[in-house]
Amino acid sequence: MNEIFDPVTLLLMGLAVFILFKLRSVLGKRTGNERPPFDPYSKPEQPKGKPNGQDNVIPLPNQTSEQSEALEAEGPGGDVVIDKMAPAGTALNSALKQILSVDRSFEPEPFLQGARAAYEMIVMAFADGDKKALKNLLSRDVYEGFVSAIDDREKRGETIESTFVGIDKAEIVEAALKGSTAQVTVKIHSQLISATRDKAGEVVDGDPSKVTEVVDIWTFARDTATRDPNWKLVATESAE
Repeated sequence: MNEIFDPVTLLLMGLAVFILFKLRSVLGKRTGNERPPFDPYSKPEQPKGKPNGQDNVIPLPNQTSEQSEALEAEGPGGDVVIDKMAPAGTALNSALKQILSVDRSFEPEPFLQGARAAYEMIVMAFADGDKKALKNLLSRDVYEGFVSAIDDREKRGETIESTFVGIDKAEIVEAALKGSTAQVTVKIHSQLISATRDKAGEVVDGDPSKVTEVVDIWTFARDTATRDPNWKLVATESAE
C-alpha cells in the first residue's frame, strides 16, 4: 500500500489532475447551448427586440463598426432616426417611414453617406468620360443621357479638367415609395474646380483656378423587392 502512494506516484497523479483541469478550462464543456457552426448563406442573427435587417444597404461607403454601435445606441431603430431628421407629421417623415416599412435595412444617415460618395464618383467619372464607372451608378435613362453628353464633348474635341473640393452639405429633401421602388431625393451643396478646354487647349467654359459652389438635386432609387442593395441615380436637377 505504501508503495502506491510513494512521492513519485503522488506527483504524477497531481500533474495529471492539473493537466485535466487546464484542458477543461481551455476547451470548456458542452452545455447544449453551443452556437452552431458558421453558415455563410444563412440569415444573420438579429439582436432580440430589434427589427430585422439593420445593415446598411448603401455600399458607398460601407458602414463602420463605430456607426453600427451608434445606431444601436439610438434605441428602437430607424423610426427614431427618421423622427430626428424629419419632424413627425411631415410628408418627408411619412415617406421615409413608408420606405422603412418595406425595407427594414434603410437608415437615412448611412444612405446620405453613400449618396455623398456616389455624387463625387459620378461627377469625376463624367469629367473623365469614364462610361464604365458610370454604368454601375446610374439608371439606364440617366446613363444614356450622360453618355450622349460625353460623346458630344469628345466629337468637339473638348476635355474637362475637374477637381472635386468637397461637399459642404447634403440633406434628404423628398422621398417616395412607388410600388416596390423607393426614391430618395438629396440636395447636395458641393465645391468644384472645373474648366472645359477646346482642341487648342483654350478654356471655353469654367475657370481652372476658381472654386465654384454647385447645388444639385439628385434622386436615387432602389427596387426593394429585389436582393440588390444598390441605389442608382435616376434623376438630376440643378438648383440654380
